[in-house]
Amino acid sequence: MPWFPEFTSAVELVRLQTSAASHADPVGRYVTALNKKDATDLETAWPRQVVIYDPRAGEVRGHRQVRHFVRQNELWLAGMNPRTETVASTMADGKAVVELVVHLTQQGRDVSWPVAVVAESHDDRSVVFRTYCSQWPLIGRHEVRPPILEPGAARPPGGIVGQFEDALEAGDADAVVRAFEPDGYFREPIGPQYTHRGPGELHAYFTECFSAGGGVGLQQCAVTDDGVRCAVEYNWVRWGRHDLPPQAGIGVYERGPDGRLAAVRLYDDVAAPAGRH
Repeated sequence: MPWFPEFTSAVELVRLQTSAASHADPVGRYVTALNKKDATDLETAWPRQVVIYDPRAGEVRGHRQVRHFVRQNELWLAGMNPRTETVASTMADGKAVVELVVHLTQQGRDVSWPVAVVAESHDDRSVVFRTYCSQWPLIGRHEVRPPILEPGAARPPGGIVGQFEDALEAGDADAVVRAFEPDGYFREPIGPQYTHRGPGELHAYFTECFSAGGGVGLQQCAVTDDGVRCAVEYNWVRWGRHDLPPQAGIGVYERGPDGRLAAVRLYDDVAAPAGRH
């Protein structure tokens, strides 16, 4: 069978080409697999191990479980006509953080659902995907999301991101507002319509947030910073005077041209103790 070596080489070339494209845009490959309802490309690109941390499914580990997860995701989104829009991408230190808005039609209403996906590879044959979002836009309630990562020594670099997080922890609405550009905005996890822009809206929103007895407590877990955007994976453990069960989330801090924050976007499912969303 003289053609067999050539056939084997062709198969390996296709695998390598698929792998290269996937490694260049791992989150794009992941989203495509979900949209196509087919995990084959994920298995080809990362033949050793694929691990997914999903808000609904929990930890999905190994190709067999990934195939099952993709099928179940198809059933869950059936009839909702999902359409994905990329908001921003942050890549550094072997990680990619991609922010998305998934547009859905649910029971005759249009839903815009913010989702962030982190892809991290420690070798060329394995990948971990961590998805962060609120389930409130789809099911009308918050779900406690247990931690994915352990608190670590990673901290955002000094500068405006650190100043914002210090003000958040201290419950200082004035300092929070000073961290933003004049047209800067903060977007809540539950949808683009919950965006607070400019000093007046920001001050009103954070004053209400801090009315539960002070600032918030976040355990830093991992940082991805490309110089423009800084993505911080965290566990939220306190809101004002109220201790919370540790809950996983990610915040993306986008720096503006003047060095202050142009945008802050959070992705978590934490319910405020005062009854706010």
